[in-house]
Amino acid sequence: MGRLDVGGNDPNLLVGANTLDDAGVYRIAPDLALVQTLDFFPPIVDDPYDYGRIAATNALSDVYAMGGTPLTAMNIVGFPDKDLDIAILGEILRGGADVMRAAGAVLVGGHSVRDSEVKYGLSVTGRVDPRRMLTNAAARPGDRLILTKPIGSGTLTTAAKSGRIEQGDLAACIESMATLNRVASEVALRHGVVAATDITGFGLIGHASNIALGSRVGITIEAGSVPLFDRALELAREGVLTRAHRQSREYLGDRLVAAAHLEPALVGLLLDAQTSGGMLLALEESRAAGLLAELHAAGVAASAVIGRVEAGPAGRVGVEE
Repeated sequence: MGRLDVGGNDPNLLVGANTLDDAGVYRIAPDLALVQTLDFFPPIVDDPYDYGRIAATNALSDVYAMGGTPLTAMNIVGFPDKDLDIAILGEILRGGADVMRAAGAVLVGGHSVRDSEVKYGLSVTGRVDPRRMLTNAAARPGDRLILTKPIGSGTLTTAAKSGRIEQGDLAACIESMATLNRVASEVALRHGVVAATDITGFGLIGHASNIALGSRVGITIEAGSVPLFDRALELAREGVLTRAHRQSREYLGDRLVAAAHLEPALVGLLLDAQTSGGMLLALEESRAAGLLAELHAAGVAASAVIGRVEAGPAGRVGVEE
């Protein structure tokens, strides 16, 4: 099956499916474009309110990754109402609504269906100035890469489901997943970030490769500089990773070049799927320290310089110590 031709030749479609970016962007005036995205998934934590918060934060993240501001959202729900107390759904929706309120976005409706498995997410519409929007297709050789949240949510939530850790061990991870990327996006725009993406299902390496493909550059990740959640590497060493890390490795193929001496568990962790992860930002090296300082001052405490952009080959991601 060939690539889906989204938008055809419409000159107002500024970002479609061709660069594997975070959201679609459609221009409606010279200084105004709509950012549109949709995301939903089954529960990854036990508490329904936290699940709702995380799902909403994750859906909003695509708008922030484009440098946009969310405006409206619609709920998407699958729920087994004959098997579960409807109050559970109420808590999920309450969590989502609280996050939307914090983001300054308005819930305008949605749609629900009966399903054998709980699913929740949102379709979000935002706005962006086309002259200032962020995409994953503008990174340049010499740019530095900054990551704004730790890696390891997939491993920790998988471990909790299988009883390898207690739910209490997830507290820091849950709060991170439920923290909006709004501040990171606003700071990024002030410091001249040229390319951005949020880290979700393709993992850190997979999303870095999407930047490299879209920008026709190569990327090197300095694995020792990547912030990790407590116990994430320990659990990865025990084989606690989602299936997605294997799928990402297969998708990348020879575009992934990891140093031979690197610990396989660490590479697997950097490939593993994340939920509501941080933003990966590319900007001129001379501006990286200023961006990092403001992120830390604004409370985005885990932010770190984790790599660099190089002159191809397009899509290549090297991982070194």
